[in-house]
Amino acid sequence: MNFRKRHGREDPEINLIPFIDVLLVILIFLMVTTTFSKFTALQITLPTADAEKQQEQPLQINIGIDSQNRYTINNNRVPVQNAEALAAELVAVVNASGPKNVDPVIAIAADATATHQTVVNVLDAARIAGYAKVTFVAQTRGKK
Repeated sequence: MNFRKRHGREDPEINLIPFIDVLLVILIFLMVTTTFSKFTALQITLPTADAEKQQEQPLQINIGIDSQNRYTINNNRVPVQNAEALAAELVAVVNASGPKNVDPVIAIAADATATHQTVVNVLDAARIAGYAKVTFVAQTRGKK
């Protein structure tokens, strides 16, 4: 004898209140931590500077050497093959380019297959002409 009435099973409910509590705690944590990033540890007043006009660029003489060991000075072909003649050409180009008391920068752009002697000729010509600032032009290697 079973006098109890059978009740249908009730569907279980998900209690959302703890879930909402956790989300509010996370929200408050994020709000608090982001407000700290707005404040700096030190209040610094940066100094000001009155910058002068940038000094003029030094006179640059570009010397190119191609794979057939021919010279160019500032993209003009020069039919010389020894250091003395190249030094005379350098002095002429520097005198035509600007003031007499300028120490130019000699930029050497030599082809990868140019002979070593042609580069040494340019270095020797710069020494003969009395120009001590010499640099080499190279291109950066691409990553493979």
